[in-house]
Amino acid sequence: MSAKVKVIFFDVGNTLLFPNRERIHAPLAERGILPDGEHLRDLECRTKNKFDGMMIADGAADHSFWWMFYSQLLSEIGLQNNADSIRDQLVIGVRNSGNWDQIRPGTAECLREIGKRYPIAVISNADGRIEDVLRKCGIAECFRTITDSGLVGYEKPHPEIFRQALKSMNAAPEESLYVGDVYSVDYLGATGAGMLAVLMDVPGAYRDKGVPRVESLEELQIVMRETT
Repeated sequence: MSAKVKVIFFDVGNTLLFPNRERIHAPLAERGILPDGEHLRDLECRTKNKFDGMMIADGAADHSFWWMFYSQLLSEIGLQNNADSIRDQLVIGVRNSGNWDQIRPGTAECLREIGKRYPIAVISNADGRIEDVLRKCGIAECFRTITDSGLVGYEKPHPEIFRQALKSMNAAPEESLYVGDVYSVDYLGATGAGMLAVLMDVPGAYRDKGVPRVESLEELQIVMRETT
């Protein structure tokens, strides 16, 4: 990161808001299966690294992440009956932006504090409804603009979604920082568009990767203070 940052853009999923596992995993709960939180965190780390390798190799669509995640989860918990149907239900649930309504304590306060120093905005791969979700979670008003792939027609890591977001903020890419959680989609997507980037690495998937990363908004605030 650099002292020249003038604008900060945020991803939403697994950066500001987190999945409602109770709602998404209802198809598993109906069968008496409750995935362990530590198992899910470990699987997220493993899937991110596998997914990154695949994206870097052939640029596959961002959508395949959750297909990979839930295919592996069902395999590891030994669920075989109707596994494909259950996986598809889980993927549909996790891709519904309305199911991303879990917010960490202090998120709104951190965003307001960051917003006092920098104009802040959102760039999200979503289904056209992410602004409504942010509003329901009480943080939509923190952002100057909200760029939703479901509305603009381009998904990260495509450079066009970053260009449109930058234009909406009248921001120069070299003076803009993007904060997101997936290396191949968020970090490489943003840097490929000429921006600076840092990973919001809550589960610790990238601790040994040698890339700029933080594990909370509070840590991001500390890092930004140290660079200005």
